[in-house]
Amino acid sequence: MLKIQELREIIKLVDQSSINEFSYEVEGTKVSMKKLTEGVAISAEPRVHIEKEVTSSVPVQAAVEPVKQETLEAAEAPQASSVSYDKEITSPMVGTFYSSPNPESDPFVSVGSTVTKDTVVCIVEAMKLFNEIEAEVAGEIVEVLVENGELVEYGQPLFRVKTK
Repeated sequence: MLKIQELREIIKLVDQSSINEFSYEVEGTKVSMKKLTEGVAISAEPRVHIEKEVTSSVPVQAAVEPVKQETLEAAEAPQASSVSYDKEITSPMVGTFYSSPNPESDPFVSVGSTVTKDTVVCIVEAMKLFNEIEAEVAGEIVEVLVENGELVEYGQPLFRVKTK
C-alpha cells in the first residue's frame, strides 16, 4: 500500500512533467491521474487562491461562511418549491465541479437526462486528481445545482433526481 508521502511525490512528479495521464499499480493499490488542459487549468487557479484565503485564518473563514450560508438558503428556497424531486446527488469531497470530461465535450448529464446507479454525472477535481462521480440512484435529472468550474463542498447537492 502506498504511503501518503509517496503519493504526494508521485503527484508532484506528474505535475512537473509533460505527462498528461498516469496510472500506477502496486500490491493491489492502483493510482490513476489526469492533468487539466491549459484552458481549464487557468480557470481553476482562483480556486487555489480562495482555498488559501478561507483556510489560512479563522477570522476570514468566520467572515465568509455566514454570508455564503445566507446566500445559499435564499437561493434554494424558491427552487425547492418549484421542482419536484426525490433524491439529491451530493459531492463526496471538496473540489472543483466539471460537468464534462473536457472543455470541448458535452456535459455528462443535463436536465431531462435519465441516469442509472452507475452513470457518471460529473467530475470533481481535488488536488489535481479527477474523480468521476456516479449517480448512485436511478431516475431523471430534474435540476443541476452548480455551474461548470464552480467550487463545491463535501455534501453539497449537485443534482436533483426524480426517481422512477
